[in-house]
Amino acid sequence: MLAAMAPLLAGCDEPTSAVAAAQPNEPEVSIVTIRPQPRALVRELPGRVAPTRVSDVRPRVSGIVIERVFSHGSEVKAGDPLYRIDPRPFEVEVQSSEAALAKAVAAFDQASLQARRIATLTSQRATSEAENEKAIGGMRQAAAEVEGRKAEVARAKLNLSYATIRAPIDGVVGAALVSEGALVVQNETNLATIQQLDPIYADFTQSVTELNQLRRSLESGDLDRIAPGAARVRLVLDDGSVYATPGKLLFSDARVDANTGQVTLRGEFPNPKRELLPGMYVRVLIEQGIDTDAIALPQQAIQRNGGGGSEVFVIKEDNRAAVQAVRTGSMQDGQWFVTEGLKAGDKVVVEGFQKFVAGDKVRPQLFTEADASADTAMARRTEQTNR
Repeated sequence: MLAAMAPLLAGCDEPTSAVAAAQPNEPEVSIVTIRPQPRALVRELPGRVAPTRVSDVRPRVSGIVIERVFSHGSEVKAGDPLYRIDPRPFEVEVQSSEAALAKAVAAFDQASLQARRIATLTSQRATSEAENEKAIGGMRQAAAEVEGRKAEVARAKLNLSYATIRAPIDGVVGAALVSEGALVVQNETNLATIQQLDPIYADFTQSVTELNQLRRSLESGDLDRIAPGAARVRLVLDDGSVYATPGKLLFSDARVDANTGQVTLRGEFPNPKRELLPGMYVRVLIEQGIDTDAIALPQQAIQRNGGGGSEVFVIKEDNRAAVQAVRTGSMQDGQWFVTEGLKAGDKVVVEGFQKFVAGDKVRPQLFTEADASADTAMARRTEQTNR
């Protein structure tokens, strides 16, 4: 009987083995354990590069340009000559003024001698007091004439010096806007533009709503203020690279743009290599506060549900995955700030979402950046293969 039933018993064991083989192993998932820690609140804002100082070079006298001294795009110092206007009309004016001064000095000398003679005769009762007063008045008029002629000489020499047009500030001079032989008009013709590029400004904007939220967070104690001099401002260039040298925040505008609801802020940055040029579009990273117990998760840990809300998978004590709704703040350096929904010690899934569904039992493994880099490289190779 046993021999006859052996095949039947063997047939009964086959489905049991098949069921056991069909049961999947617990999938491995990468997790991070929540550990709140102080983090700087960094805002990324759009901005434009602007020169520190700008000066339009204009002539202070009218005349014909006879020479351009500078090279296009060169560095100049304040006082360096840029253009020369024909000086001969101004030289003639100086000579004429000096001749008029000499004539006035001679008239003054004569009036002085006459006043002394009259004074002597008046003391001897040889002439009237009226004559003496008239002589003194003539001498004073001659002295005033001398001073007037001296001023004319000084003005003529000043105009002669203005015939050499000099750089008003240090900086980089742009293209020459006039050439030799051109007639330039006093205070009207624009000859060139000089821009000071080291240091350089970055003007950026932030919504007044964000600024008000920041102020309320600082007042309530949710954020700590950054110590004076400790806050850094960094630039992200249009190619995504970060400008090497950090800058400092200079000021925040005291008014709100009525059209955009934005407030303008300005940062100052060293620019010794002239990498930043006026008009460049940049993104500004500015530290505006410190969250003393911030919770940050890698970007891939945050999932979106059908209603557009944020959620994560957390691992419970029995190693089963559960969905947890969260509220996110800003994203910095590839990590989301989580403001609500998580606490210290929670285990959040970062990689391996395709291996399980909510309620499944999993085997958690610690997540590392090396794993993330490997997964990214694998995904890129798979994409290239599919192409």
